[in-house]
Amino acid sequence: MNWLDRLGITVPIIQAPMAGVSTPALAAAVSNAGALGSIGVGAVDATGAHRMIVELQARTERAFNVNLFVHATPKSDPIREAVWLEWMAPIFAEFGATPPPTLRSIYKSFHDDPEMLAMLLEVKPPVISFHFGLPSAEIIAALKNIGALLLGTVTNFDEARAAQASGIDILVAQGIEAGGHRGVFDPALPDDALGTSVLTRLLVKQCQCPIVAAGGIMDGAGIAAALDLGAAATQMGTTFILCPETSADAAYRRHLQSQAAFHTRITHLISGRPARCLPNRFTDLLNYVSAPACPDYPIAYDAGKALNVAAKAGNEDGFGAQWAGQGAPLARSMPAAQLVEHLRKELDQARHPHSEYGRKTDQ
Repeated sequence: MNWLDRLGITVPIIQAPMAGVSTPALAAAVSNAGALGSIGVGAVDATGAHRMIVELQARTERAFNVNLFVHATPKSDPIREAVWLEWMAPIFAEFGATPPPTLRSIYKSFHDDPEMLAMLLEVKPPVISFHFGLPSAEIIAALKNIGALLLGTVTNFDEARAAQASGIDILVAQGIEAGGHRGVFDPALPDDALGTSVLTRLLVKQCQCPIVAAGGIMDGAGIAAALDLGAAATQMGTTFILCPETSADAAYRRHLQSQAAFHTRITHLISGRPARCLPNRFTDLLNYVSAPACPDYPIAYDAGKALNVAAKAGNEDGFGAQWAGQGAPLARSMPAAQLVEHLRKELDQARHPHSEYGRKTDQ
């Protein structure tokens, strides 16, 4: 039995975790529709994560995925952080505000969170995935011991090789087209910036683990293309942002449905790690060649979030973390279950253009 059958997945889609945007309601709707719903708990503590999982379990009896951030422990540098805040001060001043006096690490890495591990070992989610890196061999063994299927995001062959050697069951091949944070293990190293198609095919040929293609996939034709490259499934995030079940605010939704969707950019200024988002006032800051060295992730995110709060109080919505992939113009607004069914039918049309659905669509 392959892993899709084991999880009861009937449409080869994993809804991307999208911490801060995904909700238990979204994940449950996706899982109930036959795909794999996900929640991202990297932005909450163990208590918050437990609350989300309990709500999700109450909404579905099907498999779901819990995603964790496994970034390197941030190193505080008070001098660098002070320079960063000084550089941002004029932007805060535009909205009659001042930067926070100091910055803190707002998210705890799974590396440093024994409470999160204990909670997971207790609730035993069926699928657990990792972003930004890999947990220790001891943690991987403990999670496999409770029967969890483990997924790891990788952006190049070296990361894939490390993930496979560590015991990760399935590799999520994140192409440069993907929205949100790049899953690179070490952002200080050069990024090969491989596209989804190239990365997927490379890993299919070089690795023994099943591969999930992620980045820029928005419809059934995109799913079919990924499967033709050898992927076992796809991971789709931007596709679901406009669903009513997400927590995306009105400005995010409006921006995603504007011409901005055609011009996503990667920036590290919001959080301290490279991430693809819709163009806005934050991405415009990339034009400032005088930008100083950014504090470590997620310390820099503390400043980014504070600036967004100040800007929104001044009726400016251009400093939000409006993550989106390069396929953003293809996003559609409909309930998640309806979207999964629509994607299922589009996939069937792409794979079997002379099927009944395909003939109806062509008319």
